[in-house]
Amino acid sequence: MSQNTSSAVMQQRSEPHDSLDDFPTQPWGTRALCTYVLSGCYLNSKTVWEPTCNRGHMVNPLGEFFSAVWASDIHDYGMEGAFQHDFLMPYLPHVMKWSGTEIDWIIANPPFRLAEQFIGRALDIATEGVAMIVRTSFLEGVGRYENLFSKNPPSIVAQFSERVPMVKGRLTATGSTATSYCWLVWLKGVTTTKLVWIPPCRKKLERADDYAAYRDEVAA
Repeated sequence: MSQNTSSAVMQQRSEPHDSLDDFPTQPWGTRALCTYVLSGCYLNSKTVWEPTCNRGHMVNPLGEFFSAVWASDIHDYGMEGAFQHDFLMPYLPHVMKWSGTEIDWIIANPPFRLAEQFIGRALDIATEGVAMIVRTSFLEGVGRYENLFSKNPPSIVAQFSERVPMVKGRLTATGSTATSYCWLVWLKGVTTTKLVWIPPCRKKLERADDYAAYRDEVAA
């Protein structure tokens, strides 16, 4: 039997140990979180920190829902207004400490190999909730169950019913993927887990200017 080598099947989010894990999040995927999963959380009066901001693909749609958005990344991708910071360091960036503003939410697309650490750190900081977009396969694994889910299970597992294409190094309006993603959400004070499905919504939530702002990436 011949091997299926189509890009959708063969593309995997597998990166070297020292990789920046540069897989930009589709803006409509973030809008789906805010629209279908966090709709009852009064986001328009809340603050959010996106600590893996990359070039702003998640930050910009978050700004449509939250009252204030902090943006940082361990690498400087050139996003205006973002600051360079290693989220796993045990301190807040000076600019955030000086502001005195509480961080209600932390929402991110964490590096896959560091996702557990990112979740733990986020849970220590956010006062209301944490949301992380991860591969659905992240729910598997004995070690991950013992270290994370058995002790601190997510309040919501929100599975995308359609695929969210993430391509290394650029945002794409046309790419496809064989990888399934979901949002994991932790709400302060909620100890049970609810499974929900995000309905097909790409056509509804996607905007032409999502990609127009990154013409160089789309053309690559």
